[in-house]
Amino acid sequence: MSELKTSDFYFDLPQELIAQDPLKDRSSSRLLVLDKNTGEREHRSFYNLLEYLKEGDCLVLNNTRVIPARLFGKKEDTGALVEVLLLKRKEKDLWETLVKPGKKCRPGARLVFGDGLLKAEVVEVVEEGNRLIRFEYQGIWEEILDSLGEMPLPPYITHKLEDKNRYQTVYAKYDGSAAAPTAGLHFTPDLLEELKNRGIRLAYVTLHVGLGTFRPVKVENILEHHMHSEIYQITKEAADIINETKESGRHVFCVGTTSCRTIESAADDQGRLHPCEGSTDIFIYPGYHFKVLDGLITNFHLPESTLVMLVSALAGKENVMRAYREAVREKYRFFSFGDAMLIH
Repeated sequence: MSELKTSDFYFDLPQELIAQDPLKDRSSSRLLVLDKNTGEREHRSFYNLLEYLKEGDCLVLNNTRVIPARLFGKKEDTGALVEVLLLKRKEKDLWETLVKPGKKCRPGARLVFGDGLLKAEVVEVVEEGNRLIRFEYQGIWEEILDSLGEMPLPPYITHKLEDKNRYQTVYAKYDGSAAAPTAGLHFTPDLLEELKNRGIRLAYVTLHVGLGTFRPVKVENILEHHMHSEIYQITKEAADIINETKESGRHVFCVGTTSCRTIESAADDQGRLHPCEGSTDIFIYPGYHFKVLDGLITNFHLPESTLVMLVSALAGKENVMRAYREAVREKYRFFSFGDAMLIH
Protein backbone atom coordinates (compact mmCIF):
# COMPACT_ATOMS: atom_id res chain seq x y z
CA MET A 1 0.00 0.00 0.00
CA SER A 2 1.33 3.45 -0.92
CA GLU A 3 2.03 5.91 1.86
CA LEU A 4 -1.19 7.27 3.35
CA LYS A 5 -1.32 11.02 3.70
CA THR A 6 -3.42 12.95 6.19
CA SER A 7 -4.72 15.05 3.29
CA ASP A 8 -6.19 11.89 1.71
CA PHE A 9 -8.87 12.10 4.43
CA TYR A 10 -9.86 15.71 3.82
CA PHE A 11 -13.40 16.72 2.90
CA ASP A 12 -15.02 20.14 2.87
CA LEU A 13 -17.27 20.62 5.91
CA PRO A 14 -19.41 23.77 6.20
CA GLN A 15 -19.35 25.19 9.73
CA GLU A 16 -23.16 25.24 9.96
CA LEU A 17 -23.32 21.41 9.80
CA ILE A 18 -21.56 21.09 13.17
CA ALA A 19 -24.39 20.24 15.59
CA GLN A 20 -24.37 22.62 18.56
CA ASP A 21 -27.28 21.14 20.52
CA PRO A 22 -28.61 17.61 21.08
CA LEU A 23 -31.98 16.65 19.59
CA LYS A 24 -34.94 16.44 21.96
CA ASP A 25 -35.42 12.74 21.18
CA ARG A 26 -32.10 10.87 21.16
CA SER A 27 -33.15 8.17 18.70
CA SER A 28 -34.64 10.51 16.09
CA SER A 29 -31.24 11.33 14.57
CA ARG A 30 -30.70 10.49 10.94
CA LEU A 31 -28.79 7.33 10.06
CA LEU A 32 -26.66 6.95 6.94
CA VAL A 33 -26.34 3.21 6.26
CA LEU A 34 -23.20 2.20 4.35
CA ASP A 35 -22.54 -1.25 2.92
CA LYS A 36 -18.81 -1.73 3.49
CA ASN A 37 -18.47 -4.17 0.59
CA THR A 38 -20.46 -2.43 -2.17
CA GLY A 39 -20.33 1.18 -0.99
CA GLU A 40 -24.11 1.43 -1.37
CA ARG A 41 -25.80 3.99 0.87
CA GLU A 42 -29.26 4.40 2.37
CA HIS A 43 -30.74 7.32 4.30
CA ARG A 44 -32.75 6.24 7.34
CA SER A 45 -33.57 7.26 10.93
CA PHE A 46 -31.63 5.94 13.91
CA TYR A 47 -34.51 3.82 15.21
CA ASN A 48 -34.43 1.93 11.85
CA LEU A 49 -31.23 0.35 13.20
CA LEU A 50 -33.41 -2.58 14.32
CA GLU A 51 -33.90 -3.59 10.67
CA TYR A 52 -30.18 -4.16 10.14
CA LEU A 53 -29.46 -6.33 13.18
CA LYS A 54 -30.44 -9.99 13.36
CA GLU A 55 -31.21 -12.25 16.29
CA GLY A 56 -27.95 -13.43 17.84
CA ASP A 57 -25.98 -10.38 16.72
CA CYS A 58 -24.18 -8.43 19.43
CA LEU A 59 -23.84 -4.72 20.14
CA VAL A 60 -20.71 -3.68 22.06
CA LEU A 61 -21.30 -0.50 24.10
CA ASN A 62 -18.84 1.61 26.09
CA ASN A 63 -20.33 2.26 29.55
CA THR A 64 -17.82 4.90 30.62
CA ARG A 65 -19.24 7.97 32.31
CA VAL A 66 -18.10 11.51 31.57
CA ILE A 67 -17.06 13.43 34.65
CA PRO A 68 -17.74 17.19 34.90
CA ALA A 69 -14.02 17.67 34.41
CA ARG A 70 -13.79 21.40 33.66
CA LEU A 71 -13.09 23.51 36.76
CA PHE A 72 -12.89 27.31 36.91
CA GLY A 73 -10.88 28.78 39.79
CA LYS A 74 -8.32 31.38 40.86
CA LYS A 75 -4.69 31.53 41.86
CA GLU A 76 -4.58 31.83 45.63
CA ASP A 77 -1.94 34.60 45.69
CA THR A 78 -3.02 36.86 42.80
CA GLY A 79 -6.68 36.00 42.20
CA ALA A 80 -5.89 35.44 38.49
CA LEU A 81 -8.51 33.24 36.80
CA VAL A 82 -7.52 29.70 35.81
CA GLU A 83 -9.27 26.86 34.03
CA VAL A 84 -8.35 23.26 34.90
CA LEU A 85 -9.40 20.26 32.85
CA LEU A 86 -9.06 16.87 34.54
CA LEU A 87 -7.49 14.37 32.13
CA LYS A 88 -6.40 11.30 34.09
CA ARG A 89 -6.48 10.24 37.72
CA LYS A 90 -3.00 9.19 38.86
CA GLU A 91 -3.69 8.55 42.56
CA LYS A 92 -6.66 9.26 44.82
CA ASP A 93 -6.40 13.07 44.73
CA LEU A 94 -3.61 13.48 42.16
CA TRP A 95 -4.71 14.24 38.60
CA GLU A 96 -3.01 14.92 35.30
CA THR A 97 -4.63 18.10 34.01
CA LEU A 98 -4.62 20.66 31.27
CA VAL A 99 -4.35 24.18 32.75
CA LYS A 100 -5.08 27.53 31.08
CA PRO A 101 -3.12 29.75 31.25
CA GLY A 102 -0.38 27.21 31.93
CA LYS A 103 2.50 29.68 32.21
CA LYS A 104 1.13 31.10 35.46
CA CYS A 105 0.74 27.68 37.05
CA ARG A 106 4.25 26.52 37.83
CA PRO A 107 4.98 23.82 40.44
CA GLY A 108 4.05 25.12 43.88
CA ALA A 109 1.23 27.37 42.60
CA ARG A 110 -1.89 27.20 44.82
CA LEU A 111 -5.38 27.23 43.30
CA VAL A 112 -8.83 27.80 44.82
CA PHE A 113 -12.22 26.75 43.43
CA GLY A 114 -15.75 27.57 44.58
CA ASP A 115 -14.98 29.89 47.54
CA GLY A 116 -12.46 27.42 48.93
CA LEU A 117 -14.68 24.33 48.75
CA LEU A 118 -11.85 22.83 46.69
CA LYS A 119 -8.15 23.75 46.81
CA ALA A 120 -5.21 22.45 44.85
CA GLU A 121 -1.46 22.64 44.36
CA VAL A 122 0.47 22.25 41.11
CA VAL A 123 2.98 19.45 41.77
CA GLU A 124 4.80 18.95 38.48
CA VAL A 125 4.82 19.81 34.77
CA VAL A 126 4.71 16.64 32.65
CA GLU A 127 4.70 15.83 28.91
CA GLU A 128 2.98 18.24 26.53
CA GLY A 129 2.87 20.87 29.28
CA ASN A 130 0.17 19.07 31.27
CA ARG A 131 0.20 19.64 35.04
CA LEU A 132 0.02 17.13 37.87
CA ILE A 133 -2.27 18.70 40.47
CA ARG A 134 -3.06 17.49 43.99
CA PHE A 135 -6.53 18.42 45.26
CA GLU A 136 -7.55 19.13 48.86
CA TYR A 137 -11.14 19.11 50.15
CA GLN A 138 -13.49 18.06 52.93
CA GLY A 139 -16.24 15.60 52.00
CA ILE A 140 -16.85 13.40 48.95
CA TRP A 141 -14.84 14.13 45.80
CA GLU A 142 -17.63 13.12 43.38
CA GLU A 143 -20.14 15.43 45.08
CA ILE A 144 -17.74 18.38 45.07
CA LEU A 145 -16.88 17.80 41.42
CA ASP A 146 -20.57 17.54 40.56
CA SER A 147 -21.32 20.89 42.21
CA LEU A 148 -18.29 22.80 40.84
CA GLY A 149 -17.39 21.10 37.56
CA GLU A 150 -18.78 21.60 34.07
CA MET A 151 -19.02 19.06 31.26
CA PRO A 152 -15.89 19.23 29.07
CA LEU A 153 -17.67 19.73 25.76
CA PRO A 154 -15.52 19.45 22.61
CA PRO A 155 -13.92 22.69 21.38
CA TYR A 156 -16.24 22.87 18.34
CA ILE A 157 -19.37 23.10 20.53
CA THR A 158 -19.86 26.72 21.52
CA HIS A 159 -23.41 26.55 22.96
CA LYS A 160 -23.87 25.99 26.70
CA LEU A 161 -25.36 22.58 27.50
CA GLU A 162 -28.65 23.01 29.37
CA ASP A 163 -28.83 19.44 30.68
CA LYS A 164 -25.57 17.73 31.75
CA ASN A 165 -27.11 14.31 31.10
CA ARG A 166 -27.38 14.95 27.37
CA TYR A 167 -23.59 14.56 27.08
CA GLN A 168 -23.92 11.18 28.78
CA THR A 169 -25.16 7.86 27.39
CA VAL A 170 -28.23 6.40 29.10
CA TYR A 171 -26.09 3.38 30.09
CA ALA A 172 -23.08 5.35 31.44
CA LYS A 173 -21.84 3.63 34.59
CA TYR A 174 -18.14 4.07 35.45
CA ASP A 175 -16.67 7.57 36.01
CA GLY A 176 -13.52 8.40 34.11
CA SER A 177 -14.00 10.05 30.71
CA ALA A 178 -13.11 13.56 29.60
CA ALA A 179 -15.34 13.11 26.53
CA ALA A 180 -18.46 11.09 25.77
CA PRO A 181 -18.48 7.99 23.54
CA THR A 182 -20.86 9.93 21.31
CA ALA A 183 -22.22 7.14 19.07
CA GLY A 184 -23.98 5.88 22.19
CA LEU A 185 -25.87 9.16 22.70
CA HIS A 186 -28.51 8.03 20.18
CA PHE A 187 -29.76 5.13 22.31
CA THR A 188 -32.79 5.40 24.59
CA PRO A 189 -33.81 2.89 27.29
CA ASP A 190 -36.76 1.90 25.07
CA LEU A 191 -34.56 1.22 22.06
CA LEU A 192 -32.14 -0.89 24.13
CA GLU A 193 -35.09 -2.88 25.51
CA GLU A 194 -36.46 -3.41 22.00
CA LEU A 195 -33.06 -4.68 20.83
CA LYS A 196 -32.94 -7.18 23.70
CA ASN A 197 -36.50 -8.32 22.96
CA ARG A 198 -35.44 -9.08 19.40
CA GLY A 199 -32.58 -11.29 20.55
CA ILE A 200 -29.76 -8.78 20.07
CA ARG A 201 -27.15 -9.30 22.78
CA LEU A 202 -25.59 -6.30 24.55
CA ALA A 203 -21.97 -6.48 25.73
CA TYR A 204 -20.71 -3.59 27.88
CA VAL A 205 -17.01 -2.72 27.89
CA THR A 206 -15.31 0.30 29.49
CA LEU A 207 -12.83 2.65 27.86
CA HIS A 208 -12.24 6.02 29.50
CA VAL A 209 -12.11 8.51 26.65
CA GLY A 210 -9.29 11.06 26.81
CA LEU A 211 -9.19 14.50 25.23
CA GLY A 212 -6.62 13.13 22.79
CA THR A 213 -9.64 11.96 20.83
CA PHE A 214 -9.89 15.59 19.59
CA ARG A 215 -6.17 15.99 18.94
CA PRO A 216 -5.57 16.87 15.27
CA VAL A 217 -3.16 14.86 13.14
CA LYS A 218 -0.31 17.31 12.53
CA VAL A 219 1.89 15.13 10.31
CA GLU A 220 1.32 14.48 6.60
CA ASN A 221 2.49 10.85 6.77
CA ILE A 222 -0.09 9.31 9.11
CA LEU A 223 2.36 6.63 10.28
CA GLU A 224 4.26 9.34 12.15
CA HIS A 225 1.18 10.26 14.25
CA HIS A 226 1.42 9.31 17.92
CA MET A 227 -1.87 8.13 19.45
CA HIS A 228 -2.82 9.01 23.01
CA SER A 229 -3.25 6.21 25.53
CA GLU A 230 -6.58 5.30 27.16
CA ILE A 231 -7.51 2.87 29.93
CA TYR A 232 -9.97 0.04 29.25
CA GLN A 233 -11.57 -2.93 30.98
CA ILE A 234 -13.39 -6.01 29.66
CA THR A 235 -15.40 -8.20 32.03
CA LYS A 236 -15.82 -11.96 31.70
CA GLU A 237 -19.49 -11.46 30.86
CA ALA A 238 -18.70 -9.12 27.95
CA ALA A 239 -15.88 -11.36 26.66
CA ASP A 240 -18.18 -14.42 26.75
CA ILE A 241 -21.01 -12.68 24.88
CA ILE A 242 -18.68 -11.43 22.13
CA ASN A 243 -16.88 -14.78 21.77
CA GLU A 244 -20.18 -16.71 21.63
CA THR A 245 -21.51 -14.31 18.98
CA LYS A 246 -18.47 -14.93 16.76
CA GLU A 247 -18.56 -18.72 17.32
CA SER A 248 -22.22 -18.89 16.28
CA GLY A 249 -21.49 -17.05 13.03
CA ARG A 250 -23.43 -13.94 14.03
CA HIS A 251 -22.08 -10.40 13.78
CA VAL A 252 -20.41 -8.09 16.31
CA PHE A 253 -21.33 -4.41 15.93
CA CYS A 254 -19.42 -1.82 17.96
CA VAL A 255 -21.22 1.31 19.10
CA GLY A 256 -18.55 3.93 18.52
CA THR A 257 -14.85 3.98 17.78
CA THR A 258 -14.01 3.65 21.49
CA SER A 259 -15.76 0.25 21.76
CA CYS A 260 -14.04 -0.78 18.54
CA ARG A 261 -10.58 0.22 19.81
CA THR A 262 -11.23 -1.60 23.08
CA ILE A 263 -12.09 -5.01 21.64
CA GLU A 264 -9.53 -4.80 18.85
CA SER A 265 -6.81 -3.97 21.41
CA ALA A 266 -7.78 -6.76 23.77
CA ALA A 267 -8.38 -9.59 21.27
CA ASP A 268 -5.75 -12.31 20.88
CA ASP A 269 -4.42 -13.44 17.48
CA GLN A 270 -7.40 -15.79 17.05
CA GLY A 271 -9.83 -12.91 17.61
CA ARG A 272 -10.90 -14.16 21.04
CA LEU A 273 -11.43 -11.93 24.05
CA HIS A 274 -10.51 -12.63 27.65
CA PRO A 275 -11.41 -10.64 30.78
CA CYS A 276 -8.70 -8.01 31.13
CA GLU A 277 -7.79 -4.42 31.83
CA GLY A 278 -5.03 -2.34 30.37
CA SER A 279 -4.26 0.73 28.31
CA THR A 280 -4.33 1.09 24.56
CA ASP A 281 -2.88 3.50 22.04
CA ILE A 282 -4.01 1.44 19.04
CA PHE A 283 -4.16 3.43 15.79
CA ILE A 284 -6.48 1.88 13.21
CA TYR A 285 -6.14 3.08 9.60
CA PRO A 286 -6.64 1.53 6.13
CA GLY A 287 -4.74 -1.74 5.80
CA TYR A 288 -5.69 -2.82 9.34
CA HIS A 289 -7.16 -6.34 9.61
CA PHE A 290 -10.07 -6.39 12.07
CA LYS A 291 -9.94 -9.33 14.48
CA VAL A 292 -13.41 -9.10 16.04
CA LEU A 293 -15.51 -6.26 14.69
CA ASP A 294 -17.95 -6.85 11.80
CA GLY A 295 -19.90 -3.59 11.79
CA LEU A 296 -19.81 -0.15 13.36
CA ILE A 297 -22.28 2.49 14.52
CA THR A 298 -20.53 5.85 14.64
CA ASN A 299 -21.07 9.59 14.33
CA PHE A 300 -19.64 11.80 11.57
CA HIS A 301 -16.09 12.85 12.34
CA LEU A 302 -13.69 15.70 11.66
CA PRO A 303 -11.85 15.86 8.32
CA GLU A 304 -8.33 14.38 8.52
CA SER A 305 -8.99 12.87 11.98
CA THR A 306 -7.84 9.47 13.26
CA LEU A 307 -11.54 8.60 13.59
CA VAL A 308 -12.19 9.06 9.86
CA MET A 309 -9.11 6.89 9.26
CA LEU A 310 -10.54 4.15 11.51
CA VAL A 311 -13.89 4.21 9.69
CA SER A 312 -12.01 4.08 6.36
CA ALA A 313 -10.13 0.99 7.55
CA LEU A 314 -13.46 -0.81 7.89
CA ALA A 315 -15.37 0.39 4.84
CA GLY A 316 -12.62 1.53 2.44
CA LYS A 317 -11.40 5.10 2.03
CA GLU A 318 -13.21 5.75 -1.26
CA ASN A 319 -16.54 4.44 0.10
CA VAL A 320 -16.22 6.52 3.24
CA MET A 321 -15.18 9.76 1.53
CA ARG A 322 -18.06 9.35 -0.96
CA ALA A 323 -20.50 8.77 1.93
CA TYR A 324 -19.16 11.83 3.78
CA ARG A 325 -19.49 14.07 0.73
CA GLU A 326 -23.07 12.83 0.33
CA ALA A 327 -23.76 13.48 4.05
CA VAL A 328 -22.56 17.09 3.55
CA ARG A 329 -24.82 17.50 0.48
CA GLU A 330 -27.77 16.05 2.40
CA LYS A 331 -27.01 18.35 5.35
CA TYR A 332 -26.45 15.67 7.97
CA ARG A 333 -25.50 17.02 11.40
CA PHE A 334 -21.83 16.38 12.28
CA PHE A 335 -19.81 15.47 15.40
CA SER A 336 -20.81 14.81 19.02
CA PHE A 337 -24.46 15.92 18.92
CA GLY A 338 -24.86 15.05 15.25
CA ASP A 339 -26.34 12.23 13.21
CA ALA A 340 -25.09 8.65 12.94
CA MET A 341 -23.74 6.19 10.44
CA LEU A 342 -24.12 2.40 10.34
CA ILE A 343 -21.40 0.48 8.51
CA HIS A 344 -22.37 -3.14 7.88
